[in-house]
Amino acid sequence: MTDQATNRPACLILSDGTVFSGFGVGCTESTIGELCFNTAMTGYEEILTDPSYAGQIITFTFPHIGNVGCNDEDIESKEPHCAGLVLRERPTVPSSFRSKIGLDEWLKKNNIAGIIGVDTRALTRHIRKNGAQNAMILHGESSSTQIADALAELKAFPSMKGLELAADVTTKKTYEWKEPLWQLSPSTEYRVPSTAFHVVAMDFGIKHNILRNLAEVGCRVTVVPAKTSAKEILGLAPDGIFLSNGPGDPEATALYALPVIRELIDSGLPVFGICLGHQLLGLALGAKTEKMRQGHRGANHPVKELATNRVMITSQNHGFAVSDKDLPADLEITHISLFDGTVQGIRHKTRPIFGLQGHPEASPGPHDTFDMFGKFVEMLGKSKQRAA
Repeated sequence: MTDQATNRPACLILSDGTVFSGFGVGCTESTIGELCFNTAMTGYEEILTDPSYAGQIITFTFPHIGNVGCNDEDIESKEPHCAGLVLRERPTVPSSFRSKIGLDEWLKKNNIAGIIGVDTRALTRHIRKNGAQNAMILHGESSSTQIADALAELKAFPSMKGLELAADVTTKKTYEWKEPLWQLSPSTEYRVPSTAFHVVAMDFGIKHNILRNLAEVGCRVTVVPAKTSAKEILGLAPDGIFLSNGPGDPEATALYALPVIRELIDSGLPVFGICLGHQLLGLALGAKTEKMRQGHRGANHPVKELATNRVMITSQNHGFAVSDKDLPADLEITHISLFDGTVQGIRHKTRPIFGLQGHPEASPGPHDTFDMFGKFVEMLGKSKQRAA
């Protein structure tokens, strides 16, 4: 038995003209996005609902995706924003007691198109060799004319470089977050501690588990839209600022976000950024960002903390990085990738400001980088003591 996946034909068309054949899964509409690959063996529902994947078609290198179904707790946002997915094997009947619906049904419910039966190892090697590029998933029998039309559409489709997507996935209104880390059977109802530090989180595509971790370490979190002004944020009387993950080119988001972030930095408040937030922080402090050839996406990426030589296994999801060239004198690299040496962490030498490229909330090690939230809280405490 399978998870309702059909035998309707489909194909994956890359902008360089390469075509992979397979079968359709999910909704039947064609879809276009930047093709990327993720090497994680678990967490497909979290990956599909991470807003940082907006505008991207995700190739899962692990073949058995969908084997534990989908539920209501493992989502990372109110709705998924990814453009589609590519799988090797047909989803099986869900084997988890937590499953509510199968993957194919979940994809249809969320209007996500996918393709199964693709040699994802060959596809991943192709991406690694030729770099990131746009692709289309086309359901149904495809003639040479349809493929030619698809290639013309792909040629006209914008590259991820220069694309601003955070404004599309951010919250539409300010709200308070009041959930701790997820538990299978919570023993008591969670209440925000009266002594909690007040953190304002700028939502560029924030993941729920980041908010859970901030709450878990004693933060009262107010989430604001990406284009909220510094005056509005400071008017909420925060003890610190968090800059979230998100999709797209940081230089494009910087056009409206940098003046705000710089004003927040000048306020003297502690600032912590993750993923896109880390990149925006780098830009605000005078660093540069660059488009990566294929990006980092997976849950097994080794990162070295330079001060201690500690190696952490991290979760990654990014196609842009802070450049290590022409760094300002007051900015220090704290972490690097052991895969390619790219910048994974930065901090300001004299101010309570730091950023991390990977996702400490995503349980990759599984707890190798959780202490980053504790580090932020320590900064909040010291800052409040100085202000008293």
